[in-house]
Amino acid sequence: MSTQSPNTAQNHDEAHSVRAGKFTIIGAIVAATLAALIALRGLSAHTENLYALVAARPTWIVGCIPFAVLLLCIAIVPMIPALEHWWERNSSKLLVSCALGIAALAWLASQVSVEAAATAAMHGLDEYVPFIILLFSLFVISGGISVGGRFAATPRMNTGILALGAVLANLLGTTGASMLLIRPLLTANSHRAFRAHTVVFFIFVVSNCGGLLLPIGDPPLFLGYLRGVPFEWTLTLWKPWLFVNAAILCVFYVIDLRRWKQEGLHQHRESLTHGQGITLHGQSNGLLLIVSVLAVALVAPEKPLPFIGVMAPNLLREGILVALAGFSLLITPMKIRTLQGFSFTPIGEVAAIFSGLFLAMQIPMAVLSTNGGELGINTPLSFFWITGGLSSVLDNAPTYVVFLEVANTQTPNFIADGVLPLTSGEFVRNDLLAAISCGAVFMGAMTYIGNGPNLMVRAIAAKEGVNMPSFGGYIVWACCVLLPILAAASYLFLR
Repeated sequence: MSTQSPNTAQNHDEAHSVRAGKFTIIGAIVAATLAALIALRGLSAHTENLYALVAARPTWIVGCIPFAVLLLCIAIVPMIPALEHWWERNSSKLLVSCALGIAALAWLASQVSVEAAATAAMHGLDEYVPFIILLFSLFVISGGISVGGRFAATPRMNTGILALGAVLANLLGTTGASMLLIRPLLTANSHRAFRAHTVVFFIFVVSNCGGLLLPIGDPPLFLGYLRGVPFEWTLTLWKPWLFVNAAILCVFYVIDLRRWKQEGLHQHRESLTHGQGITLHGQSNGLLLIVSVLAVALVAPEKPLPFIGVMAPNLLREGILVALAGFSLLITPMKIRTLQGFSFTPIGEVAAIFSGLFLAMQIPMAVLSTNGGELGINTPLSFFWITGGLSSVLDNAPTYVVFLEVANTQTPNFIADGVLPLTSGEFVRNDLLAAISCGAVFMGAMTYIGNGPNLMVRAIAAKEGVNMPSFGGYIVWACCVLLPILAAASYLFLR
């Protein structure tokens, strides 16, 4: 019979958790350092035709396993009770991500060469650094803008807030717009009996479908920009953007109006009579956001700078974005960020997960780039649905990159009608790129794990007492509302 008291057992469990946390942090630091050192060696490596060398290996499928395992970890581990709390630590995500990234590089070193592994790591680092710096700067600057006050949460007002979010998602990114608007929306609707549907539609519009028009709107589009898609090209997608978001908002208005009437006027009386005007704090960060967008659009490595014609040095754009984020932290009072519920944890989670993902995805990208034409995916509709389907169950950013490589293999390597020349010197068919972009952005909303902001918004809403749908329940909402709208959009614009 055990004589251990409950308090002693609790203290023992807490001590064990602290020790496990320390080991996780140490392991994560070691793994990240090792990955960085391998990448730095790639500065002096000159492996020609790396992608062809990788795809020629008969064991390439083994090299793709770390990439697949990492995506499965992102999707499944948070739902395993025994690992749920461990996975909440960003150090745990960093450890798993970097370990699997290093495993992919180890396969390259053993099957191709050490130089090939170093070159692949350098390729990953070249994409990871601009990617995470852009997200970080937009996250920090938008986190310095606080929306206060209280408005009457009528169906018309709620629909207007979601429509505003669809526009802001292109300027702040889906993450920034979601973090800016979700708390004011929840506060305004706090008296209502039915709130879950509002958050579900918020994820549809603000956290996903709204961010299609600019590369900074959604992570997959920025990866496309880094790979040579012109900054202004995404504006050509305004027709599917307008159709999809307008249709979702119309459905939301009908549902919200019905539930508003079900709740009864007595439940809304206080909100209607005591609503306050909306207040905005941290307006100076709006100017910083404009400068950030201009920096991304106009400053590209080894391209002439506007008006002065001098070639932009490498990492100048990233230096400007970091400086803008630092200036935002300097000039914004902490009380404004506190009102906004600002924390570095969400962006730390993104940084941790993608640190190894950019390493691990080099092998499947190499295989698809070389052999993608043999997959039989050759129409815009097929690209839309397979990119979107995988973006629903995996993260939409690497899915976009993979199928961009496939589209490159099916495009003639010269300027022709319907072919978009990329700034990287490659070419891609306009219709295929449009299908890939729409599939990745729109269908990232099909599940909680399709896009980074989805889970963050769900967690914030649950913390505020909203009875959010389960993983499967959310999919039912998406299949009933979002899927028919996307099917119509694909038929109208992507055939």
